[in-house]
Amino acid sequence: MNAWRQPGFWFSFLLIFLGGLVVLVLRQDTLRENAFTILMFIGLASSLNILMGYTGYVNFGHIVFFGLGGYFGFFLVSEMGWPVYLAALGGGVLSAIIALIIGAAVLRLRGAYFALATIGVNEAARAFVSNFEPFGGSTGLFVNFSAYDRYGGAAHALWFTFILLWLVVLAVVVVSYLVKRSRFGLGLSAIREDEDTAMVMGVNAPRDKTKAFLISAFFPGLIGTLYFFKNGNVEPDDAFRFQMSLEILVMVMLGGKGLLLGPIIGTFAYERLRGYLIISPIFKNLHLALSGGILLLIVLFVPGGAVGWLRDRLPKLRRWLE
Repeated sequence: MNAWRQPGFWFSFLLIFLGGLVVLVLRQDTLRENAFTILMFIGLASSLNILMGYTGYVNFGHIVFFGLGGYFGFFLVSEMGWPVYLAALGGGVLSAIIALIIGAAVLRLRGAYFALATIGVNEAARAFVSNFEPFGGSTGLFVNFSAYDRYGGAAHALWFTFILLWLVVLAVVVVSYLVKRSRFGLGLSAIREDEDTAMVMGVNAPRDKTKAFLISAFFPGLIGTLYFFKNGNVEPDDAFRFQMSLEILVMVMLGGKGLLLGPIIGTFAYERLRGYLIISPIFKNLHLALSGGILLLIVLFVPGGAVGWLRDRLPKLRRWLE
């Protein structure tokens, strides 16, 4: 019960809750679209943080679960006629199953070897989907607009999808906090600090890493389905963008890995920066290079991220900066 009294959790939770509530009250389409993008990246970054932040395993292939889960969920909507909320759950479950299969191999690796393996997994998934005819091959899948009728038309479907995403991101924050505060989370932290020592002390590292990988993979499948449903189509290049995977990692590092608030602040900061870069005639085509540069600067000079930096310098605020 004491865990729920921590102001750091409520601060992070209320940031997301009140942000979504403002969008629903104002009912502005442009605001909804901007908020959808921010919420999507907060969900992806927070789910990545469950693996990378808590165990120290840097996953450059997190976008695989967004792409494969999203593809499967979109297939259930467009080809099988499932409601989007059930299709999203199906996408999440498939992502978790794929994580179980992939994890059996890649989680045996550590450090740079694990990171390189996840890059290879992303490229393999892209190649597979591009040649998988039930998913439309290289051209992808498109939704028939009649699929939006059950939600009152396309305009209402966009708002419905936004609400679902808002709830999913709130769930990611809650699950991330519960994992961090549990005995399971303590085991993950021990793995992050020294995996061999953790195993000597009784932590079942292979089991705990796999569980973290499954939880981390489940939510991108949900989010991917909602994103592609909102867009009305899905194709391999959009579903498995390595640049997007790198940007998610930068968001986690920028805010502070291993912290509940870190991915939230990191996403807000990076999205603001990206909004400037997109309209800049000089930097608009240099996203990937700039993302890599930002990541390098963070690792060298601010390894704890923005929230970690504040925690070190303002001890009185540590309970709020969870």
